[in-house]
Amino acid sequence: MTPAPEPRPILDLFKLYGRHAVVTGGAQGIGYEIAKGLAQAGARVTLADLNAEVGEPAAQALGGTFEVLDVTDAAAVAALAAKLPDVEILVNNAGIVRNLPAEDTEDDDWTAVMKVNLDGVFWCCREFGRSMLARGRGSIVSTASMSGLISNHPQPQVAYNVSKAGVIHLTRSLAGEWGARGVRVNCVSPGYTATPMTRRGLDTPEWRATWLGETPMGRLAEPFEIAPAVLYLASDASSFVTGHSLVVDGGYVCW
Repeated sequence: MTPAPEPRPILDLFKLYGRHAVVTGGAQGIGYEIAKGLAQAGARVTLADLNAEVGEPAAQALGGTFEVLDVTDAAAVAALAAKLPDVEILVNNAGIVRNLPAEDTEDDDWTAVMKVNLDGVFWCCREFGRSMLARGRGSIVSTASMSGLISNHPQPQVAYNVSKAGVIHLTRSLAGEWGARGVRVNCVSPGYTATPMTRRGLDTPEWRATWLGETPMGRLAEPFEIAPAVLYLASDASSFVTGHSLVVDGGYVCW
């Protein structure tokens, strides 16, 4: 059983001074905004991403460090976790999508999405989780999606939807296993967010009309609007929250 925390001023609960955070897929988009938010809260941030050309300057801008990482390579994940044994906060944000009809989804398409979006999340949770468990302290936050709760339309993306549903249930499973050992595991489930990937979809008139028309707030999220949800789950402000999927979707799933 983990001990209950001592009362502190509420705003202090969001501070991350002295903590080391790793953000996968942190070189740009939602991942970068998450990393920036954690850094602003006082964390020492490491961006882990395949794209060194973008990742190196991004890390420098945050006063952090950069590590090249392919989350689909379990051995590489293990090596990075061994190199950074003091990580207390892990944000699993790397992800891809393939917009293909189910009947046209080849084995390689399915496998590619699963390897990044689900296998990679588990490899990172497992490897960084080991050192967290050894210390009896840690917070893991994964980027899931409202697509793990609903089946999006009109665009086809069966592999993406299933992978994100898997992230949500992986979150619950690990939270149940690790809760009494001091490691909290949660996820954030964004709705349509103004990343380059989503903006490309807006060029298809049918997709644009559905995405905006079925979002009660009538707009996309900006990437920086996802970061506060991650900060909450990463910090002591959520000290009694684990196994939760925090939906940030402008109301999309309420219809």
